[in-house]
Amino acid sequence: MSHPTVFQPAARGQRTGPRTALNLVLAAAFSLALGACASVPAPTEQLAVGSAAVAHATAAGGQDLAPAELGLARDKLRRANLALAAKEHADARRLADEAQVDALVAEAKTESAKAVRAADEVRAASRALREEMGRKP
Repeated sequence: MSHPTVFQPAARGQRTGPRTALNLVLAAAFSLALGACASVPAPTEQLAVGSAAVAHATAAGGQDLAPAELGLARDKLRRANLALAAKEHADARRLADEAQVDALVAEAKTESAKAVRAADEVRAASRALREEMGRKP
């Protein structure tokens, strides 16, 4: 009893031409490309992390001390959500990651500005104290 096989080589004397081989390669490449597009999962975790980073930078005072960076983060997060809705998962992931980084930059810039402000206040208080001590005999 003979079992049919999925792959049957060309019969003896028949040749498979380069055109057939090229068609097979193109079909395989097309199948892989379709599979790759379908296999990118929705970046819901990255969007949540990006949203949290934007919220944290806003709460830290980024709107006042780093408005450009925070605005950039918000815009990228908005675009990431639009890409997610359009099922462009790779773009949504990239934009969500970029939004997170921009939000972290905004937060760092905000904290730096606060530290500079606090250092200026300490210097001013120290200068006032030295002046006061210099007046007393």
